[in-house]
Amino acid sequence: MQDFEHKYDVFQKALNIDDPWYVIDYELLQKEQILNIYLDFKRGAKFVCPHCGQPNASVHDIVNDDRSWRHLDFWQFKTYLHARMPRVHCDICDKIRTVHVDWSRPKAGFTWMFEAEVMQLMKEMPVAAVARKVGEHDTRLWRIFHYYVDKAMKQLDMTHVKRIAIDETSSRRGHEYVTTFVDTDSKRVLFTTEGKDASVVKEFKSFLEDRGINPENIEEVCSDMSPAFKKGVEREFPKAHITFDKFHVMKLVNEALDQVRRSEQRDEPTLKRTRYLWLKNQENLKKDQQEHILKLKDTHLKTARAYRLKLSIQDLWKKSRSLAPIYFQEWYHWAVRSQLEPMKKAAQTLKKHEKGILRWFVSKMTNGLLEGINSLVQAAKRKARGYRTTKNFISMIYATVNKLIIQVGP
Repeated sequence: MQDFEHKYDVFQKALNIDDPWYVIDYELLQKEQILNIYLDFKRGAKFVCPHCGQPNASVHDIVNDDRSWRHLDFWQFKTYLHARMPRVHCDICDKIRTVHVDWSRPKAGFTWMFEAEVMQLMKEMPVAAVARKVGEHDTRLWRIFHYYVDKAMKQLDMTHVKRIAIDETSSRRGHEYVTTFVDTDSKRVLFTTEGKDASVVKEFKSFLEDRGINPENIEEVCSDMSPAFKKGVEREFPKAHITFDKFHVMKLVNEALDQVRRSEQRDEPTLKRTRYLWLKNQENLKKDQQEHILKLKDTHLKTARAYRLKLSIQDLWKKSRSLAPIYFQEWYHWAVRSQLEPMKKAAQTLKKHEKGILRWFVSKMTNGLLEGINSLVQAAKRKARGYRTTKNFISMIYATVNKLIIQVGP
């Protein structure tokens, strides 16, 4: 035994293998660039029972097949640890179980050190690049990633969540989406799931219940005017108040304004190449653009009338809580009498959502913070380049947006 310990002392110390395990042999395959290190345990060794934790369980027998674990590379050599696995019989719980080794989590196939390196790389690099660097198939790396991200997400304290924002983003090209539920107070992503219909709200409710959170804790919800989200919230969170995001309100009005412009510019050459003048906020225009729009906005052009309606509804959120309902009613009547069909339809849509729009004066909630989160989501999409499933994308969102602290180890 002492000869073995002395002969393989460098491996024993480098691997930080603890008693009763020790390095018994190694094999260096030059051509394949692989280093195999073989471990064994001392005769008469006692192990911790993996079932009840009793520390002095005796060896019952040996598992027939040897186990192997990918370790950090030794120099340029891809390194694997190999060991025959004992099963122990516990006198306390009277169970026979295969022991858990100190250098790896059960059934992982990788050492803690290897997983720690992979997790660090996957936070910084596209997964396909990490797979090439470490010489493992990306599906195996995703299993590591899911394990630690899921573990970190389960540790998030959600007991004080009361206000959430809902938003969808594309997961792939085409019409595949994921919907994200964000705690607006902590700015953390609580839950992300595939799809964007009313069922995603039900999934979120079930998620809260599984975490032991009473869905009635949710007091405020902010979303766009998606009928699916509205239906889902009203059905699954009937006591919650809905605030319709003011940025989506303005998006709807801008789309109506642009429809008016596109229709009118066929007969009005002055409107050509002016699209962004009408759609951008004045403070974001250059000086010459501001001067141009000021000349146009007070004309008798239909687009100018639609633009004045846009500027007017923008001022809604500058009003007091008591004056806002009156102001909204006046704007609505002006819009429906404007004889501008796109603006009329937009006003009618806003009227149907009036309660949720005016709820802003109580909740002060917007999906503005989701703009910053979406930029992180897009970064997650780039890091997950080549991801095979939406599950992979969702895990990358959790890790990237929430800046999860991943702790690798026993």
